[in-house]
Amino acid sequence: MTVPPSPTPAILPLTLDAASYAAGGQVLLSDVSVTITSGRRLVIMGANGAGKTLLLRLCHGLIDPTAGRRIWADGSARTAAQAMVFQRPVLLRRTVAANIAYPLALQGMAADQRRDMVARTLHRFGLTPLADRRARRLSGGEQQRVALARAWAMTPHVLFLDEPTSALDPSATRIIEDMIASIAAEGITIVMTTHDLGQARRLAEDVAFLHRGRLIEHRPAAPFFAGPHTPEARAHLAGDLIW
Repeated sequence: MTVPPSPTPAILPLTLDAASYAAGGQVLLSDVSVTITSGRRLVIMGANGAGKTLLLRLCHGLIDPTAGRRIWADGSARTAAQAMVFQRPVLLRRTVAANIAYPLALQGMAADQRRDMVARTLHRFGLTPLADRRARRLSGGEQQRVALARAWAMTPHVLFLDEPTSALDPSATRIIEDMIASIAAEGITIVMTTHDLGQARRLAEDVAFLHRGRLIEHRPAAPFFAGPHTPEARAHLAGDLIW
């Protein structure tokens, strides 16, 4: 089986330069400066309400910083060479195959190329038996597999994942984690949020730790888990409530 070539890192690094986000008179992300480099698996961690999903959406471009800047390596504020998979998969009222084909059509891919890419994507992720099933009637784990496969088919340089296994059982979680690892092995940069410490330890190469909307640690995963620099991160890893 052939697969799409690994994307070149032309759009990376992605830099947030003193980026903040405010809504309703409240600052929800404050003065975040971070650089996301190519070919790494970055896991964003923090307590509920720390701003993890907001940071992911700001990086992806679903929201814009109200102060500071978001800069891709190609100089743009946004770029098309990326994809995002949400905590609850957003699937069309169509078959699995049609869900994968639709964004390719929006990209302008020719019909024969779309058919080939859909077939390769289904095979790549073991979804061929589900090709003609209605996507919204699948189990939660199957829906998330389809959403990940659809994102991969778009050959992104970077893939953003928001709590991709939060509602799944252990077996479905293992399948999704294996998919993420295999996608990363092709050179696609992964940026994901998770509240699952075990998952973060299994998947992270780098960790960004948020507390009350501020980025207080950004380090390689091994030294972070061995000894966080901040008391907030230490408390989080110990399972203590932090305020």
